Amino acid sequence: MTVTPEDPRIDERSLSKLKWRCRRGLLENDLFIERFFQHHEASLTVRQAAGLAALMELSDNDLLDLNLGRKPLADVAPEMDREEVREVLKMLRTPA
Repeated sequence: MTVTPEDPRIDERSLSKLKWRCRRGLLENDLFIERFFQHHEASLTVRQAAGLAALMELSDNDLLDLNLGRKPLADVAPEMDREEVREVLKMLRTPA
């Protein structure tokens, strides 16, 4: 993905806060999130960070269902069914 002026990279302070917010109660979710940051931290955009932050509002079980593809986003959280959330969810699911 190309970074544009309309979608700049997330700054270090915001990234640090996002990482803290992404700490989860289920190890399985933490593994998805850890892999996500290993592969995408350096190129994470503000829009993608917003998508990830939205996903962090979900319960651990709902997030795990999404990460494992057991349920679609539209069923778990229809209000979150937006492009940036779907993009981040795909990034979380993809073993790079």
